[in-house]
Amino acid sequence: MKVFVSVDMEGISGLTDPEEMRAGGRGYERGCELMTGDANAAIRAAFDAGAGQVVVTDAHGTGRNLRADLIDERCTLIRGPYKPMRMGEGLDASFDVALYVGYHARAGARCGVLNHTWMGREIQNVLLNGEVVGEIALMAGYAGSLGVPVGLVAGDEAACAEARDVLGGVETAAVKEGRDRYAAALIPPARARELIYERATRALRDPESWRPLVLPAPYTLTVEWNATAIAQSCALIPGVRLTGGRTTEFSTGDYAEIVGLLGVCATIAGGIGCAGGQYG
Repeated sequence: MKVFVSVDMEGISGLTDPEEMRAGGRGYERGCELMTGDANAAIRAAFDAGAGQVVVTDAHGTGRNLRADLIDERCTLIRGPYKPMRMGEGLDASFDVALYVGYHARAGARCGVLNHTWMGREIQNVLLNGEVVGEIALMAGYAGSLGVPVGLVAGDEAACAEARDVLGGVETAAVKEGRDRYAAALIPPARARELIYERATRALRDPESWRPLVLPAPYTLTVEWNATAIAQSCALIPGVRLTGGRTTEFSTGDYAEIVGLLGVCATIAGGIGCAGGQYG
């Protein structure tokens, strides 16, 4: 069995403060350790369930958060910025199943801890074929386009509810329950890791329950940005259309282009947002 593990940070056990997600921020180094601990719980479950290979991708921000010196030595770790497939880098059709750890709810989700979609402030909403989606649906759709099912989603309670809405009976592990965007009732990390291990093991030992999310092509990606400057700049990319003052649209028959384009647009948006100061 070959297992892919994508690890984001906002849904990691013990974390609620945006500073803990940002290099140089208060508590960030400890946050990286907690992120690695949750990842290791899923990796351990995969090997205990019979995996012969586990590939882990650092899916948060610049992709330099998972501690390479603390990660389970049996896995292969993909890390670093500007990975072409970002949160899905390393995934291909050879994998049997994907596990999503540390994931969060989409932008605007009620009581979703650190809720957002792809970017924290630059993006208001993302729509795929006219439906509002978050990162769980976007990345499950990418996996599904390769024929790979999602076996587990671990994160806050809102993320787990969103995963069940998107993926039906997928196994979930809720490591915290949001009180608002920056506050949550936490399961202490040691217990949260055991929960992730237990749910991942249960999922991996029941392959009959795996179902890939297969979305019909063609795909139309609509992004509602927070600034006209971002939308107009992204619209310079061939194939991207400006459909409103702050909205862009892109259509394709290849789902990988959806994921790749989001990454490129995020790079553009991040530069404009930083340069814009209080207007960014």
